[in-house]
Amino acid sequence: MPSMNLFGIGQFGKSHNVTSQERLNCYLEVQPGDDRSKVAIYGTPGLDLFTSFGDTPIRGIYQRTDFLYLVHRGTFYEVNNAGVKTARGTIGTTIGKVYMWDNGTQLMLTDGVAGYIYNFNTLAFTQITDPDYPNAGSVTWQDGYFIISKPNTQRFYVSAINDGFTWDALDFASAESNPDNIISIWSDNSTLYLFGSVSTEFWTNSGAQDFPFAKISGGSTEWGCAAVNSIVKYDNTLAFLAKNRMGQVIVAKFNGYLPQRISTPELEYIINNYPSISDATCISYMLSGHPMLQINFPTGQSSWLYDGLTNCWSKLQSYGIERHLAEIGVNYLDKIMVTDYANGNLYRLNPLSNTDNGQEIAFEVITKHISNDDKRIIIDMLQLDMETGVGLQNGQGSNPQIMLSISKDGGHTYGTEQWVSIGAVGQYKSRAIWRRLGQARDWTFKFRITDPVKRVIFGSSLDVRVNKS
Repeated sequence: MPSMNLFGIGQFGKSHNVTSQERLNCYLEVQPGDDRSKVAIYGTPGLDLFTSFGDTPIRGIYQRTDFLYLVHRGTFYEVNNAGVKTARGTIGTTIGKVYMWDNGTQLMLTDGVAGYIYNFNTLAFTQITDPDYPNAGSVTWQDGYFIISKPNTQRFYVSAINDGFTWDALDFASAESNPDNIISIWSDNSTLYLFGSVSTEFWTNSGAQDFPFAKISGGSTEWGCAAVNSIVKYDNTLAFLAKNRMGQVIVAKFNGYLPQRISTPELEYIINNYPSISDATCISYMLSGHPMLQINFPTGQSSWLYDGLTNCWSKLQSYGIERHLAEIGVNYLDKIMVTDYANGNLYRLNPLSNTDNGQEIAFEVITKHISNDDKRIIIDMLQLDMETGVGLQNGQGSNPQIMLSISKDGGHTYGTEQWVSIGAVGQYKSRAIWRRLGQARDWTFKFRITDPVKRVIFGSSLDVRVNKS
């Protein structure tokens, strides 16, 4: 019974006949060449409830060493590592995203209408009342200055040094390499990024007396940001949903001052057919050495996960919906905290959890096409190499099952699910085997697990015959 590599990194997009490969709630890991398997497939982390703020979503979240800071409805909260919430102030709006950044003593918050300062030492939360303060669309910090973009303009402003309360109406500059307005502003690796809709400029602190920042020579690219909330710190750079004047969008990360495409043509086909992509949001985190980027499309009702170690994309999906529950997130005390897109729940991303807040996580893999010059292939036995004996002590998952369904028409339709056990707790010699599967010219297999147990697939083998007639 020869071993056969059924699993690849392809992704269905335009045609099932080209590839039907899909991965749902899982990621790949390449193994050393002298081990049993070259590639293993692992389940993605689950979500554990940390605390909740009620029925409506959290509007923004920010992490500090000791506390989380977030806004829910019109209240600014401080949250400790036990999930205890303390209201520290209120703002003038109750809907829409809010943005936060700190300078070590002050945390500045903007909701697009007004600006606020929270002092970590005095615990005072105060609205900025300087008449020269321009309403901010986004906020960042660099070299002692709070830096904001003014909505619907090419201008950005800087505060007084180390003081978010004090602003001068003349302390501004403009992004002028292209006529698009600034939609977001970020500081990363001592570079100031001015994101427009179809271009981005790069500035740095020049030390000049009249205005501290200057554009870097040659510091612009004709790639802008297609979704303001898609920009995220990722793998020592910034990742975002990128767009230029040619129209369609890609997922990219910066390599120096140039966007490096990380999406595939198949994924781009899917993304660009969503009704809207401007509301996309991103989360980034490290998972056992894998730099992960999760991008959510609320209007498109879908979530995707990019693994920067294998350059592989997978779908993410929570129970009963088409997308994943997580919307935005931060790293807090070496744990990834994420908000719920639909309500005020705050979760901890847990690699050891196999549920999303108690709800099942469906693990699913669709394989490559198996064919042989259009000859009929007879499969007498299929064995999936996977970690077995992972059942729970009781309840759902005490006798965990894996389901196989088969397509014989190029991946367009699948037959009835065939269930086999992957072993009660401790039954490590269990094997996932299906026999007498029939014949077809083209085979595609779909494997699915919904029981809340550990999921690891590391190979497969087939007992096949070729019907030459």
